[in-house]
Amino acid sequence: MLSSSNNSISPSPHRSLFWIILALAMGGFCIGTTEFVAMGLIQEIALDLHISLPDAGHFISAYALGVVIGAPVIAILGARIPRKSLLLGLMLFYGIANAFTALANTPETVLLSRFIAGFPHGAYFGVGALVAAELAGPKKRASAVAQMMMGLTVATVLGVPLATWLGQQFGWRSGFEFSSIIAFLTLFAIAFFVPAIPVRATASIKTELAGLKNINMWLTLAVGAIGFGGMFSVYSYVSPILTEYTQVNIDIVPIALAIWGVGMVIGGLAAGWLADRNLNKTMVGVLICSALAFVFASFMMSQIYTAILALFLIGLTVMGLGGTLQMRLMDVAGEAQGLAASLNHSAFNLANALGAFLGGWVLSHKMGWIAPIWVGFVLSLAGLIVLLLAFAVEKKKQFQAKV
Repeated sequence: MLSSSNNSISPSPHRSLFWIILALAMGGFCIGTTEFVAMGLIQEIALDLHISLPDAGHFISAYALGVVIGAPVIAILGARIPRKSLLLGLMLFYGIANAFTALANTPETVLLSRFIAGFPHGAYFGVGALVAAELAGPKKRASAVAQMMMGLTVATVLGVPLATWLGQQFGWRSGFEFSSIIAFLTLFAIAFFVPAIPVRATASIKTELAGLKNINMWLTLAVGAIGFGGMFSVYSYVSPILTEYTQVNIDIVPIALAIWGVGMVIGGLAAGWLADRNLNKTMVGVLICSALAFVFASFMMSQIYTAILALFLIGLTVMGLGGTLQMRLMDVAGEAQGLAASLNHSAFNLANALGAFLGGWVLSHKMGWIAPIWVGFVLSLAGLIVLLLAFAVEKKKQFQAKV
């Protein structure tokens, strides 16, 4: 269970929790914009680089795999680095990496740049979540983390549609230029508002590595890696689904993404509020509701108004999984807090890679434009099964500890 140590500090008057979370959320806004804009501009990227849509989907997977690799490595090696310094370094790296994407002009260099850009993603969210939870205190930690994560969801409302529009009007590279600028602005916000938090006395590479033996942590991560994949199986191909199946003009895509994002903001905040009251029931409810949302969506994509409502429902139900799983990891990780918090985003980006791959696979096998939505349904149910298994294993271990 995460608890405040003697080394923890409280926000001072000129560094209220609101401004601290806002600064951290700016980084989430930047990362969310960058991660999802590749999906919103997938048609423009494919056209400019003269590759197919499934091949362009590999750029999404490359970023996700960069997160998967970068998050645990940075979390372990950065165990003794002060959290504020680590946040600043991660965001600087992120800004430079996205500038590299904007300058890339071949499929190979774009692929490499997306892979590298993924490295800081998980570690930033992991460290940011730990900072928000520690400063908010145990009674409000889920809400604080949900608010910090709201930067990611607000990105889907404002950042992604804006970056997508920029990419459509001025070339897809301008979307990544926009993200790079936001990264450098975030540096100043973190430097000014986030307090310096002393390194925990127990923090060490050895302590973080010990977390790799924790079965409860791995099962929780598996829930995210599988259960969250449904969102990406649809989001990765939402642009061609809308233009080819729903038969709308491509100019509608940024609006649809914004409405999807509104659902994600509401769903993330609601799940955080509910998780402060009952974490486990909230996670079960999120996965059940997301499975139902995919079923409804499969029948609602034929015309624009119901299609947009369907995307809103998917965003509303799926996004609550992010903050709730972050809280569960804090509860089961023991002293390996940094590793667990960072690996949460590795898990979600495995979901990103899995969802994008399976969505592309069903499309390339001519199963129809609705097929990625049914992939989402299957992955949500699979995630629920893994979560129930995780509860059973945890209960068994608790029983054995009492005997």
